[in-house]
Amino acid sequence: MLVTRAEIQRHNSRQSCWVAIHGAVYDVTEFLDEHPGGAKVILRCAGRDATRDFDSVHSLELLAETLPETTLRGHIESADLVQKEIGHGSSPAQTSPRDLSPPPPLNTLINLHDFERVAERYLSPNAWAYYTSAADDEISKRNNSKAYQKVALRPRILKKVPSVDTATSILGHPVALPVYLSPVGIAKYAHPDGECALARAAGKEGLAQVLANGSSMPVEKVRQSRLTEDQPLFFQLYVNRDISKSVESVTRAVKAGARGIWITVDSPVVGKREMDERLNLDISATDSDAQGVGVAKVMASSISPFIDWGILTWIRELADLPIVIKGIQCVEDAALAYEYGVQGIVLSNHGGRSQDTAQSPLLTLLEIRKFAPHILDGRMQIFIDGGIRRGTDVLKAIALGATAVGLGRPFLYSLSAGYGENGVRRMVQILRQEIEANMTFLGATCLKDLRPEMINTSRLEREMVGSVKL
Repeated sequence: MLVTRAEIQRHNSRQSCWVAIHGAVYDVTEFLDEHPGGAKVILRCAGRDATRDFDSVHSLELLAETLPETTLRGHIESADLVQKEIGHGSSPAQTSPRDLSPPPPLNTLINLHDFERVAERYLSPNAWAYYTSAADDEISKRNNSKAYQKVALRPRILKKVPSVDTATSILGHPVALPVYLSPVGIAKYAHPDGECALARAAGKEGLAQVLANGSSMPVEKVRQSRLTEDQPLFFQLYVNRDISKSVESVTRAVKAGARGIWITVDSPVVGKREMDERLNLDISATDSDAQGVGVAKVMASSISPFIDWGILTWIRELADLPIVIKGIQCVEDAALAYEYGVQGIVLSNHGGRSQDTAQSPLLTLLEIRKFAPHILDGRMQIFIDGGIRRGTDVLKAIALGATAVGLGRPFLYSLSAGYGENGVRRMVQILRQEIEANMTFLGATCLKDLRPEMINTSRLEREMVGSVKL
């Protein structure tokens, strides 16, 4: 059945909301309040072509999974899908790349900062604001990196190092580097292949991937993108206000072969990411309710702020998998996690995106070494993320007791400008070269050789809390 543009435009309200996606016309009125990102996101496209908005964050498979056949009202001729007449929820200036010239060749990018500079040029304003923004004055975001700069290396000379071994294991799964892909949402903003491109690159470079709860690709499709069944894929969980939705997410992840559940606990509410919010002020100037609502708040509006340590019992009953708590920000909670018997923790302040002025994860690792060294006995793996941009950063974290480090934004930046999987691999190879070279400088032949006495933490220790009662 063919539907005219005029017919679609008549259904442009909460009471009757139709949208066109790739030529198919859907009545999504009943779905508005079920949408994980909130009704406003869909209402911006009511009575219009929503293809651009949908494709920027979702895969086509999601339509069949989410909308029943009864919502299909027909199809519209492609000739009728004229952007200037039907419009989009976001303006082309906000969703299109800023720079349309060819990106620089990959071999001219020689560090992770280069990828960030390219991403700023080629990502759309919406994507750049969502990826790079942090909370309030972005102090925590900056301090995450500065913490590593306050730690000095203490190289040992005349150590025969014919080769270095960077291999380790994460929750029992072997990996080629002590680096993993942190859960990052809406990777399709950076490249159409999104998390699938990340999975392919991770497989070829021997890395583990933690798939975001808000992945723009379904977990089943990401699983199919892996090189082998042994390639480690973990699943990040945000507990939903509607607990049945979290049950469904975990069940799907387990069925798709996830090797562990990484529950994120540092964002019971969404941080005030002003760059993201400010850009979205202009998306709908006539909709006063939409003002100040950035992509991050929309995406995270369904997260439950009501969970406590009891959620671990619920997860264990749901899935017989290792559990990692992501978002530990002080030694007291690290000690509690150890007592609750989880298999791992991630020292993280959410990349500075949640509570501004929260201390850097590297400082939390120092707290653990000083006040709760028993946590480092190997029974519980410790991971760390936030601000890591150099191979020396990785080695400092490992020397202080971390098993591996997570990177988020750099992987998204390396996807951008059309680089996709090749960009991600180039970025990993750069990091690998830095890690190997600096292990040689330190006189370490393998990761186990990295020890606290190889680094000087005195400058960072000045910021550490004076005493702790566990």
